[in-house]
Amino acid sequence: MLWNAIKTSLHGALPESEFGLWIKPLECRRHDDQVLELVGPDRFFCAWVEDRYLALIRSKASEVGEIADVRINVADAPPLRVETGKGGQLRLPGVVSGGPRLRSLHPAFTFDQFMVGESNILARSACQALATGDSTFGHCLFMNSTTGLGKSHLTQAVVHQVLRSAPSTRLHYLTAQQFSAEMVKGIRSNSMEQFSKKYINDCDMLLVEDVHTLTGKNKTQEELNTILDYLIKSGRRVILTSALAPTKLAGIDDDFRSRMTSGLVTGIESPDYATRARIIRHKLQLHGLGGDDDLVGFMAETLQGDVRRMESAIIGIKAKSCLLGAPPDMSMVRDVIYGLIGNAVEITGETIRDLIGRQFRVSVEDLRSRSRKRSITFPRQMAMYLTRKYTDKSLADIGNMYNRDHSTVLYAIKTITKDMSQQTTVREQVELLCAKLKK
Repeated sequence: MLWNAIKTSLHGALPESEFGLWIKPLECRRHDDQVLELVGPDRFFCAWVEDRYLALIRSKASEVGEIADVRINVADAPPLRVETGKGGQLRLPGVVSGGPRLRSLHPAFTFDQFMVGESNILARSACQALATGDSTFGHCLFMNSTTGLGKSHLTQAVVHQVLRSAPSTRLHYLTAQQFSAEMVKGIRSNSMEQFSKKYINDCDMLLVEDVHTLTGKNKTQEELNTILDYLIKSGRRVILTSALAPTKLAGIDDDFRSRMTSGLVTGIESPDYATRARIIRHKLQLHGLGGDDDLVGFMAETLQGDVRRMESAIIGIKAKSCLLGAPPDMSMVRDVIYGLIGNAVEITGETIRDLIGRQFRVSVEDLRSRSRKRSITFPRQMAMYLTRKYTDKSLADIGNMYNRDHSTVLYAIKTITKDMSQQTTVREQVELLCAKLKK
């Protein structure tokens, strides 16, 4: 069959994960008049495939046979055969009854699409290990970060991986709010026994997002604590995410806090310049906007912190590029970004640390190390001085950024201030860095 031949060709051109996720589910509905019509499971799926893979499919189709056009539409009915489980509930073949509880999954939140850097490498490695059943990092993971840094991406990447490699896994993925609402419903309907059984007896892997929202919900904390205790002790896999570090969670029972942090605890920091540049280049190329070094460099300098801000800017650039019928240039990119974040770019401790790293060619790891080499200590002292000058961070907060105490920061500020008054080269370096920060 023609579609099978095209799929074979696509299989060799795409990574296994992409082929399995986006090409394999497509079905051939008709092939006539040199038109190949393919169908996918839903509208979102079809739109994603059209945007990213249709050109490649058409190219492979022209190589295999005489095809004038390839179209992708939504299937009239789900292409996969379903079975009726107990109570008339529909379930996929091979999936045990009492199937998994899942939040909606973003199709692009996979490991392949996640950009790894110093700020997230531990979290990414731990999630990859848990997804494959590797116990190197233990069975329980607590991830925390501010919004838009990749907690949900990594959590959903685990779900995608497990569903693809071990679909019979009894997996439950939900938010803490959903867990709480489900528990309240169980209490009102006198069905708490069934509720507890689902998460204790019928669960191989539990993923709960936003546990910081359980502040003050003592009954929910108590129930989730009991479930976690059983799952962790029995070697089941558990992933919890939070917007706050465990020590900063107020209104959380100490026993519950201890249980959540009984495994690996890791934070995801804001991506450094190099990681931001890789993220931006990757997303520009996904949207067909190329990857010009100057544009990528400017965007990586300007768009800091939240990755969603980068995505919003790239969508805006694509829209303006399509509207004007011209490829993006520096003027267009500046207009879009400054319209998004304003002309004044906020100077943060991370901004300064990234600038120092590029200027002196040292890594964040070097700056946080215990090294006493002049090539490391001078940039570190300069970073501490500038952070104190341009941000409202306390001496202790600045020290935490560089794995030092407040007295070391104070000494660094005094040293740079003294050197500026006595050494012209140091004063000129500080002035140059200040100009770069204000630009």
